[in-house]
Amino acid sequence: MTPPDPDAALRANFRRHQRIASGLLLLMAALAVASYWLPPSGWTLLLRDAAKAGFIGGVADWFAVTALFRHPLGLPIPHTAILPAQKQRLGDALGRFVANHVFTEADLRKFLGTLDSAAILRRFLSDPAAARPLAEALARMLPRLLASIEDGRARRLAKRLLPKLVSGRAAGAVVARALTGLVEGGRHQEMFSFLLNQVKELLAAREESLQEAIKERVAEHGGKLVGWAIGAAIARRVLAAVNHELDKVNPDSSEIREAFDEWVRAEIRKFETDPERAAELSQALKSALAHESVQAWVWDVWSRLRRALELDAANPHGRSVAVIEAALGNLAEVLGQDPAAQSRLNQAVQTMILRLLPSAQAEGAKFIGQVVGAWDARTITEKLELRVGKDLQYIRVNGTLVGFLLGAALHLLFRYLPVPPG
Repeated sequence: MTPPDPDAALRANFRRHQRIASGLLLLMAALAVASYWLPPSGWTLLLRDAAKAGFIGGVADWFAVTALFRHPLGLPIPHTAILPAQKQRLGDALGRFVANHVFTEADLRKFLGTLDSAAILRRFLSDPAAARPLAEALARMLPRLLASIEDGRARRLAKRLLPKLVSGRAAGAVVARALTGLVEGGRHQEMFSFLLNQVKELLAAREESLQEAIKERVAEHGGKLVGWAIGAAIARRVLAAVNHELDKVNPDSSEIREAFDEWVRAEIRKFETDPERAAELSQALKSALAHESVQAWVWDVWSRLRRALELDAANPHGRSVAVIEAALGNLAEVLGQDPAAQSRLNQAVQTMILRLLPSAQAEGAKFIGQVVGAWDARTITEKLELRVGKDLQYIRVNGTLVGFLLGAALHLLFRYLPVPPG
């Protein structure tokens, strides 16, 4: 099936005007020939001279218009078929004109001043039909990004940077903020409960050995007789009391838990306000991260996390896509509600485009020149002729009419001009 011609309307309009110009030229020729068959008179001579001049003017303009696009009558006359022969120079000149006179910095600044890039991005991100494919595309890029971190250079850079990042003044504040988030979420109490459970399990597992140790200690201080008589009972009571006190430590009403909570919060405040404590923490973190065992553990954890992220990112319904899509939605909300963020984004877009303008102008001019230069002669001739041919046919019409009128005027001038005596 033949695809529709996108230039069909232009082609029909061009052919119509071409027929008008050619018909007028044929009319001039017919009038010139017919004047020889008419009875001789002043009007016949006037028509003959006017028609001849009109025909000559029409032929001259037809030759000039045709020579722009092709060789007239197929004859290789020098300096004809100008546009096909000079298409590369034409493309280069057109590219320079567009780059230097259309995409100017002043005009671009004026346009960017009215362009709300933040609103455009917000509308794009707010559209689920657009945000979802973007989130999936970003998730597909995640494995490649993670793989770049596995590069040996990235590891060496991380080994140098991590100790420096935790050794500054801000290390205490960063750790304090992280711990504050855990405390506010009650995670410190969960850790406390875990430690208590570990202690209780340890006591239960080693109850017999602990009893023997307590009996021996009682015998040492009270003698073998006292140890033999009441040592076992004391050991059982001590362990029972310890277990009873551990059972009393619960999340709702426990003085120990409250004291632990106060102690943790006090230590966090020291990290934020005490320079010495922050320096101690920074040095401890730096020493820990410099240890080979810690580094190996960190990279092992990272490898496991990376594999999990890669598997999840490959799933269109995975959590990675959902998290990225939610982040894009949050960004859209921020752009819709925060005028400062809108202004920063618009300014950033304007600055980036203006910085790229010089190279974009050069590349744009080069691209236009390459595109036009790559067109074949027939393509460039047709494209240009269809778009400017209508006006060029009017040139032919005007040349024919002007020649007709000028021929009539000259005939009258020489006919009635007084001739000086011989």
